[in-house]
Amino acid sequence: MPFPAFTSCFAPCRHLLVAAAFALAPAPASADFYLCNNTGSRVGVTIGYKDTDGAWVTEGWWNLSARSCETMLKGTLIARFYYIYAIDYDRGGEWSGQATMCTRDKEFTIKGTQDCLARGFDRTGFFEVDTGEQRTWTVQLTETTEGPQQRPLTPGTPMLPTPGRQSPSQVPRAPAR
Repeated sequence: MPFPAFTSCFAPCRHLLVAAAFALAPAPASADFYLCNNTGSRVGVTIGYKDTDGAWVTEGWWNLSARSCETMLKGTLIARFYYIYAIDYDRGGEWSGQATMCTRDKEFTIKGTQDCLARGFDRTGFFEVDTGEQRTWTVQLTETTEGPQQRPLTPGTPMLPTPGRQSPSQVPRAPAR
């Protein structure tokens, strides 16, 4: 897993919005958790989830180039809720939320969400992803500016805008045919 050139301070991002996840076609046969960067910027991403033992884990960093997708977790999803934190390297700003988890500046896998600072980690606010207990899921990060909404990666695939929301809405990935 690559790690970013990470800076310690980010201005609040007023122009970024997570619009929606959408079904990409064709979908691979395996069940995974995907994240797509539909912005014109490079993005760094971390994920939080409960592992098979029921312990909270955060992992990072994945670096996604503009208009690209990455498999965050491989295999059938084992939980309903996952948590994402992402930063825009080129324009500044972030996709964040109210769920506090542990992170660090360099590549990491951290068990537990308690006492982040005392354990030498940063406390970071993640946004919640409710998969509805689907086997596979895709989250798409998009940007909103004064102009029109960015187009999805797959032409003709609808996006579900969520104006005024801090947290994104997502939809399950379409099953393979």
